[in-house]
Amino acid sequence: MAARGRFVVIEGLDGAGTTTQAAELGKRLSGRGIVVLATAEPSRGPVGALIRAVLDRRLSGGGGRPFDRGALALLFAADRLDHVASEIVPALADGRWVVSDRYTPSSLAYQTLDLPLDFVAAINARAPRPDVTFLLDVPPAIALRRRRHERPEADLFETLDLQRRVAANYRKLLRARRLGGPVVVVDGTAGVSDVADRIEREVVRRFAPRSREA
Repeated sequence: MAARGRFVVIEGLDGAGTTTQAAELGKRLSGRGIVVLATAEPSRGPVGALIRAVLDRRLSGGGGRPFDRGALALLFAADRLDHVASEIVPALADGRWVVSDRYTPSSLAYQTLDLPLDFVAAINARAPRPDVTFLLDVPPAIALRRRRHERPEADLFETLDLQRRVAANYRKLLRARRLGGPVVVVDGTAGVSDVADRIEREVVRRFAPRSREA
């Protein structure tokens, strides 16, 4: 029976580099002989597709009446449970490592702009905790500038005021130890390779992965 894999999450503001660093960590772990499932939220499953449709509708300015934020939070929670059951748990049980670009902390930080923390926490309570979460620390103005450079259109959360509120939520949740499992804060303003080196060193320190022959 294969040893259980490790579950690693990369978190932070939009524009903090979560997608880039999740992909980089996946490549580096693969280079060490570790079989990796690289994934993200919203997931590629049916509920994730619905979430993307809702966000794209808001992005394009269409869709008529606003989509209720509580309903959107429930969709994210449903997608997360489906993601866990269909991808994350089977991969871990098979001995693979899972690296996810976003997970429960994103819901806790973003959705509590409009909803009570206890509600958001309750609907995500069944989501298993990662072995470690890396929180990329990037000032909101820098994160927003990066994001707009990548994609000029603004989505639901891409204003400086909102990003400042999200950043404050991450800090508050971190102090209260409400982000779930061990959290390592990483300076995300450094170069891509420097940030990736820092994350890789911490993963090695915690889990001492060893290269395996193919």
